[in-house]
Amino acid sequence: QVQLLESGGGSVPAGGSLRLSCEISANIGGVITAVGWYRQAPGKQRDLVAGIATDGNVKYADSVKGRFTITSDGLYNSQTVWLQMNNLKIDATATYYCIAARGFTNYWGQGPQVTVPS
Repeated sequence: QVQLLESGGGSVPAGGSLRLSCEISANIGGVITAVGWYRQAPGKQRDLVAGIATDGNVKYADSVKGRFTITSDGLYNSQTVWLQMNNLKIDATATYYCIAARGFTNYWGQGPQVTVPS
C-alpha cells in the first residue's frame, strides 16, 4: 500500500511562489519507480507538471521549465517530494496531484488547490 499526503496549496498573486509537499509512505511490496506532480484546471484534462524517475530522469512540462523545480529526499519507497513553483502565472490555477508509481499501479494524492488570481 502507498499513501500520499500533500500540503502547501493556497492562493498567491501572479509572480509569486508556492511550494507543494507530498509525503509518500510505502510498505514493503515493491519499489516506487517514479514520483511527480500533475495538475488539472477546471474543465481540462489532468496533465503532467513534473516528474522524477529512480533512474534519475527528470521531466518538466514545457510551460513550467525554468520556473518549477521538483525534488525528492529519497528513492524506491517512503520519501517526500516537493514542487517549488516560482513566478506563478494565472494559468497555474488548478488542483495539483502528487503521484507515485509502483509496479503497474499509480497512487494519487488528494489534490491541493493552487489559485493565482487574475
